[in-house]
Amino acid sequence: MTKRIYTDPSIASSEITPESVFLNRRAFIKASSGTAASALGLSTLSSAAEPSELIYKTDPDGSLRGEQTPYDAVTSYNNFYEFGTDKSDPARHADSMATDPWTIKVGGLVDQPGELHLEDVMSGFDLEERIYRFRCVEAWSMVVPWIGFPLSALLKRFAPRSEGRFVEFKTLYRRSEMRGTRSFTSVIDWPYREGLRLDEAMHPLTLVAVGLYGKTLPNQNGAPLRLVVPWKYGFKSIKSIVEINVTAEQPETSWQTLQPNEYGFFANVNPEVDHPRWSQRFERKLPSSIFKPNRVPTLPFNGYEEQVAGLYEGMDLRQFY
Repeated sequence: MTKRIYTDPSIASSEITPESVFLNRRAFIKASSGTAASALGLSTLSSAAEPSELIYKTDPDGSLRGEQTPYDAVTSYNNFYEFGTDKSDPARHADSMATDPWTIKVGGLVDQPGELHLEDVMSGFDLEERIYRFRCVEAWSMVVPWIGFPLSALLKRFAPRSEGRFVEFKTLYRRSEMRGTRSFTSVIDWPYREGLRLDEAMHPLTLVAVGLYGKTLPNQNGAPLRLVVPWKYGFKSIKSIVEINVTAEQPETSWQTLQPNEYGFFANVNPEVDHPRWSQRFERKLPSSIFKPNRVPTLPFNGYEEQVAGLYEGMDLRQFY
C-alpha cells in the first residue's frame, strides 16, 4: 500500500510526533462485521501485523493524550436522541440498533453516485488515530482518541461537481430499533440531518470515525461510523450515517430547523458568542459533575483556530454558533 502523509501548512513537521501506534486493519474489519462483532463485542485493536499506513498525531506535545476523558465517560454520557433524551439513554438502549449490514448512499451533485457497504469502508481507507477535543453546545467537553479517516477521502471517490457547495448528512431512522423516535415527546423531525460547507467537509481535520480508544465504535457513540468536526459544536458530528449528498444550496439541518436562534448552521465555537440561555466562555470537562464541575475556558474554534480560521475569512462570526 502507499503510505499517505497528512499535510497541513499551518502545522510544522517538527510538531508532528513520530508514528508509534499501529492498528491491525484485518482484526478491525473482523471485529466490525457479521458474527465476529457479536462474539467479540468491542474488540480491542491489536498492534500485530498489517498496520494502517499512518497514525496521524493531532497532539504534538502530548498534552491531549494526558487529558483523555476516561472511556467509561465517553461511552456513557451521550446525546443520541434516537434512543432518548437523557445522557444515559443511548448507552442503555442503543444495543437495539443493528449495524450489520450497513450501507452508505452517496449522491447529489457528484459524477459517480453510488453506495458503500461497511466492509468497503473498513477495507478501503487508511485508518488513523486522532486525539481531538470535543465541545458540546451544552458547555461540556471531552478529549477523545478517535480512529478513522478524512471525510475528504470518501467524498473524492464520488467526484463532487464544481457546482456543489455543501454536503448533507442523514442518520439512520429505524423506528423499530430506536425507541426515542417513537416517543410522543420527540422534538426532532426524523431522520436527523446535518450539513457542512464543502470546504469544511474537505478540510483535513474533518474525520469519519469508526472507532475510539483502539476499539470499534460503540452504538451509543454513533456506530458503525460517524462524523467528527473538532472545531465545531458537537451537534455537527452526526452519528450512524446512512446518506451523504452534495448540494448547491445550504441543506436544512435538524437543530437549525427546530431552534434556529440557538443552533446556527456554522456551529462556530466562539467563546464571545453566548448561547441565548447560557454563557459559552467556559466548559465543564467530563467526567466532572454539574455539582462539582471542572470548568475551563473555551478556546476559539475549540483550539483549532490556527488550522481552520481561514475558512471563515470575511465572515462575522459573532452571528454564528
